[in-house]
Amino acid sequence: MDFKKILGLKFGDLVGLDIGSSCVKLVQLNRNGNGYEVLAAGIVPIDTAGEKTPQAVELRTIRAVTECCREASIQNNYAVGSVCGPDVAVRYFKFPTIPAEEVASAVSLEAEQVCPFGIDDSAIDYELIPDSSDTIRGVLVAATNKVVRQKEKLLKEASLNPVLMDVDGLALFNCLNETEDFASDQAIAILNVGHTFSTLVISGDNCVPFVRDTNHAGQNITGELINRTGLSRKQVFDTLFEDGGDIEQQQLVEKNLDAACEVLIDDINGTLRFYSAQKKTLFIEKIYVCGGFSQARGFIDLLNSRLPAEAILWNPFEKMPCRGGSRFEDLLQNKGPSLAVAAGLAMRSI
Repeated sequence: MDFKKILGLKFGDLVGLDIGSSCVKLVQLNRNGNGYEVLAAGIVPIDTAGEKTPQAVELRTIRAVTECCREASIQNNYAVGSVCGPDVAVRYFKFPTIPAEEVASAVSLEAEQVCPFGIDDSAIDYELIPDSSDTIRGVLVAATNKVVRQKEKLLKEASLNPVLMDVDGLALFNCLNETEDFASDQAIAILNVGHTFSTLVISGDNCVPFVRDTNHAGQNITGELINRTGLSRKQVFDTLFEDGGDIEQQQLVEKNLDAACEVLIDDINGTLRFYSAQKKTLFIEKIYVCGGFSQARGFIDLLNSRLPAEAILWNPFEKMPCRGGSRFEDLLQNKGPSLAVAAGLAMRSI
């Protein structure tokens, strides 16, 4: 499947579906002269109990996608999906001036050099960035056909029509640019901490994004807390997200949260230092934090104490009116940070 398919659809026909390993997130938007308004939204957990063969997990994921679409009462089945992880690469490129018909071949050669996986069985796309100098600049995206087809299959089996495949990091970057005001020369970052993967996006020169995925995320942090505290998974989850547990239990989780997040925080700090050294950019001033784990008790405070930039919990729906009624409004207010990727997907147009 190509990353783009030209079908003559207008904006608002697309449903953004962020299919993770623990839940399915959905957003549908409408764009008018004042910005965006929410038409539909939903979050449905994927049943992870019992048998965990690939076939069983796939069936449960399809059921969750179907249920999420039904509960959100989406108006059509044109869907935008996304991929992330080690089978996906987003890279900046810069070429000397070459004929337009040679750009695609040059991008493929560049992808072969910089991607950590073979590109013979991969989907590749790119977007050029306007440049007044005698160079051709842009961003290329590559993903193995396996990971793209897996997401495409999930959407099709749920009776959806996958018309575009995006990348989590670029969807986040697009969503931030559409919903937040900041200077073009202001260095900012987005941190999306999901269940299986964390994605760090850094704004570059002329708004060129730097995207990095890591497989240390919410499930690793929760597992480390279970090991360190001796609490059950439910006790840890309730303490982090549900105001559960007694004072002693809450203090125990709080005491061990720093150590449980050590690997993730070290990785973020290392990436920020690498980026600053490579790009010689301005100091990164702010980190917009989203994703399912972003709302864990004490997590934002911990990031602020350990990272060199201000970390803020980012809800991209704070400035968006909601046409769908109170059921969507409550979801967006309480779980908006978890829906950032889905919102970015819903902002795509074809």
